[in-house]
Amino acid sequence: MNGNKQAILVTAADLAPQALDLLKDFDVVFAGPRPQESDILALIKKHDPVGIIVRYGRISAAAIDAGRSLKVISKHGSGIDTIDSQAAKAHKVAVCAAVGVNAAAVAEHAITLMLACAKSVVKMNSRMHAGHWDKASHKSIELRGRTLGLIGLGAIGARTALIAHAMELNVIAYDPYAKQAPDYVRLAGLDEIWRAADIISLHCPLTAENRNLINAQTLDQCKPGIIIVNTARGGLIDEDALLAAVHNGRVGAAALDSFQQEPPPATHPFFKEEKILLSPHIGGVTQDAYVNMGVAAARNLLSQLA
Repeated sequence: MNGNKQAILVTAADLAPQALDLLKDFDVVFAGPRPQESDILALIKKHDPVGIIVRYGRISAAAIDAGRSLKVISKHGSGIDTIDSQAAKAHKVAVCAAVGVNAAAVAEHAITLMLACAKSVVKMNSRMHAGHWDKASHKSIELRGRTLGLIGLGAIGARTALIAHAMELNVIAYDPYAKQAPDYVRLAGLDEIWRAADIISLHCPLTAENRNLINAQTLDQCKPGIIIVNTARGGLIDEDALLAAVHNGRVGAAALDSFQQEPPPATHPFFKEEKILLSPHIGGVTQDAYVNMGVAAARNLLSQLA
C-alpha cells in the first residue's frame, strides 16, 4: 500500500479494469471473494478507507463507526439493504447505488426463469439425459395472453415489462412510487396482483415494510398454479410459506435468484424441490453488467468525494 494515497476498500476479490482505471489515484484494497462482516471491519480498521465499493458482505454500523476517514459507501448494484444506511447517515457518510446499470441483465434473467418454469426446461432436460422421451405425456404453459404481475416498476421492472409485452403478456404492476407507467402496463394494487396474476415477479428493494411480502396469507389469495419469480431480494419471500405452497399446489413453480441467507445452507429444503428452480444471485452478473456496475460504482464514489 502506498502511504501517500488514500484507500478504497472493495468488498470482493476483483473489480472491472475500467473501474480500477478510474480509481488509479487511490490504493484499492480487496476484501476477497466472500468477505464476512468481521473481515470488512478488520480491513477498515487497518486501511482507514475514504470510500467503500460494496459487492459482497454487509457494511454494519460497527464497520461505519470504525471508518475514521470514511466519506462514501458506493454499491456495486442497485440494492443498498446490505448497508446500514441509518448508521451512515448518523456519521455523515454518503450512500449511493448504481441504479439501472444492470437492468437489462436482471430483466433477461427474470424472463428466463419465467420461461424455464412455464416450459419445464430443467425437468425435461434431466428427463432427456436420463433416457426418457416425454413428448406424449408432457404439457407446458403458453405465456401469451397470461397476466404478469410485477411488484416494482423501477429500471429492472420496467425492462421486464417491455420484454413481457413483446411476448404478448398482459402486464400489471404495483409500485407505490410510480407516478406513471408505459401504455402497455396497468398500475394495480397488491390485492389485484395476488388475485389476477398468473406469474408474479419481484423487482423491489427490501425494506422493513415489505419483508416477507410473499407469505402464507398473500399466497392463499393467488391463483392455483401461480408462478413466483424473485430476482430481487430473498427477504421478500417467507421461504417456509413458499415451500408449503409448492407442496399443496397453490404455487405451480417458483424460480429464485436470491435467498434469505446467501448462500443457503446445504440442508435447505429448496435443494430437494423439483418445482423450485434456483440460481446463485447471478441475475445481474453478466460481463456487460460487471463492467457497467463497476464503472458506475467508481464514478458515484468519486463524485461524492469531489
